[in-house]
Amino acid sequence: MQEGALWGWLGPGLVAVFGAFLRFFRLDDPHSVVFDETYYAKDAYSLLKYGVERTFLGDNDHPVADQRLVTGNLDIFKQCAEANDCASYVAHPPLGKWMIGLGEWMWGMNPFGWRFMAAVVGALSILIIARLARRMTRSTLLGCFAGLLLSLDGLHFVLSRTALLDIFLMFWVLAGFACLVVDRDKARQRLADWHAASALSERGPKLGWRPWRIAAGVCLGAACAVKWSGVFFLAAFIVLALVWDMGARRAVGLRKPYVGTFSFDFGPLLAALAVVPGVTFLLSWTGWFVTGGGYGRNWAQATSSGPMFFVLDSVRSWAKYQIQVLGYHTGLQDDHPYKSEPWDWPLLTKPVSFHYKGDLPQTTCGGDKCSQYVLGVGTPAIWYAALFALIGLIVWYIATRDWRAGATLLVYAAGWLPWFYYAIADNRTMYLFYMIPIVPFMVLALTMMAGLVLGKQDATPMRRAGGGAAVGAFALVVLINFWWLYPVLSSETIARGQWWARMLFRSWV
Repeated sequence: MQEGALWGWLGPGLVAVFGAFLRFFRLDDPHSVVFDETYYAKDAYSLLKYGVERTFLGDNDHPVADQRLVTGNLDIFKQCAEANDCASYVAHPPLGKWMIGLGEWMWGMNPFGWRFMAAVVGALSILIIARLARRMTRSTLLGCFAGLLLSLDGLHFVLSRTALLDIFLMFWVLAGFACLVVDRDKARQRLADWHAASALSERGPKLGWRPWRIAAGVCLGAACAVKWSGVFFLAAFIVLALVWDMGARRAVGLRKPYVGTFSFDFGPLLAALAVVPGVTFLLSWTGWFVTGGGYGRNWAQATSSGPMFFVLDSVRSWAKYQIQVLGYHTGLQDDHPYKSEPWDWPLLTKPVSFHYKGDLPQTTCGGDKCSQYVLGVGTPAIWYAALFALIGLIVWYIATRDWRAGATLLVYAAGWLPWFYYAIADNRTMYLFYMIPIVPFMVLALTMMAGLVLGKQDATPMRRAGGGAAVGAFALVVLINFWWLYPVLSSETIARGQWWARMLFRSWV
């Protein structure tokens, strides 16, 4: 049960503070550019300086360029006779890079600065999942359990300490889902209040202003403005919201609930979850529209024939750019040592090495051949248990049609199954960290299974004690598993033997 408003915020807040401490502690270590930070930290700084992404000096020689970045030499962009001569072609929308740039603006062009906002949204996502799980299960204990699991997941931890885009995609998807759940609760309460005070109706009432659904639209538009793959979740959430509206009208006994849904709810739903996300996505490109230096901008041509031609040519150039980017993503087939297939992701067989430095002086770790490593991998105790939880949710939904199980399964499918198509049809290059938007929903699945293990509130004391012991034991296993992996998740300097002991599979090396 929910233990009151105070603990409903205090408990999740404390868990989020714990997760934030893990993420901010030694955030600037390694003090170098890791993995694809070489693109996004530079693009973010370019957005701050020019409003668009521009070509970085030394981009053909990353070690030289990256060292310039870390040492604070900010004379880093090519000087061009015309702005378009040094416009950088980028394959992702700009919002995630603007968010990285906010940290650089606050703390400077250094590893702490470009990782700061990743750590912020990582910590905030822990608070959101804890509050969301509490709302869905009506238990503060289970909400805190969900927050703890997310704070201890290795992939979430690593991406919260790295200036990549995927943690921001995860954040906006999770926030959008949370807003929809709140909207669902409030809409059902509004229908129940109307039903108690009004005569029976075939279709029911208009539900009026639904700010939480509009907020969900903004979040989902922001997800698409970080990475195009946010559109998979947007499509799933439109279906989910429509099904929830039909179910709400049916639950109060309306004779024509589906007619009522399409008469009163469908139009506002499309406005909130199609128009609002579209506008949000378009606004994220403001820098590209208002400056002359963006790739494919054709500023001189657009401004040559008056305001109307400026608008039309700008939109046409922007649409051409989006089509070009779509072609790039569907045709990406580069070979890479860390690429993996989506059916391998839940098994953690091919994680991504974000940073490695070997053969360090023995004095740095007290052993022979010291090493530093940042491995982008999930906590195995969470991920393998989540496979069983996923099967449990499928059985649960088939048996009960519980909306919580159905919603979690739908989001899981939206974030995972589309990649099967790209793997089979296009042989696209993909990586394990594409799974990060689904990790909070893996945690939700585990939390709902934990609720079943705990038993109902009116169960016998022995049943509750046994269930509590089992859930507590699982949480302890997760904590120990994360603690064991922590040195190779956080770039601690350890002896080579200790490093090898933490490689669960040979493919982790």
